[in-house]
Amino acid sequence: MFQINNLKYKSILDITNVRIPKNQITCIIGESGSGKTTLIRLLNKLISPDEGTILYEGTHLSKIDSVELRRKVVMLPQAPAIYSGTVRDNLLIGLRFSEKPLASDPNLLNALQMVNLQKSLDQSSDKLSGGEKQRLALARVLLMDPEVFLLDEPSSALDEETEETIIMKLVEHCKNYNKSLIMVTHSKKIANQFADFIIEIKNGKIVNR
Repeated sequence: MFQINNLKYKSILDITNVRIPKNQITCIIGESGSGKTTLIRLLNKLISPDEGTILYEGTHLSKIDSVELRRKVVMLPQAPAIYSGTVRDNLLIGLRFSEKPLASDPNLLNALQMVNLQKSLDQSSDKLSGGEKQRLALARVLLMDPEVFLLDEPSSALDEETEETIIMKLVEHCKNYNKSLIMVTHSKKIANQFADFIIEIKNGKIVNR
């Protein structure tokens, strides 16, 4: 799916060669500051490499329209944006931005159930806790139904039990619907439990894959 060759980005990343497989669960692990987030930002064209190539489905990223890529490859940052308004407004805004049909209320509630967020669609998003906002943003991304989920520490604000439950549901969803999941995680336990493929980065270099 993604093929990376001879990639360099500032003094942060220096990757000779790695392939990230399609329709599998890939976890990117490593110490803080090792370059994990930089790598997934490169996959989404939020930044561009100084040297080397990144291919998506055999096509160089430079030849793929950025908006089109981000509709297929959706990234959820560690501190996702939450918008003023209701839970419903926040769930629908991703579909509006990507110009996709809006989901019905039952589908919105199903997305909330997937992320263990028992909230009314009419509740104000301002009243949610940090962990609840993180789950709301994850539900928003699920509704966008991309080919690839790029998730940067999607459960960092959750307790260990909730984290495991939500990651399990997310992995099941990706496997059931033939989606690809690329996830930066602080937890080697989560990576070992759920990943088909693990990339470990140390000082900007891949030390295990």
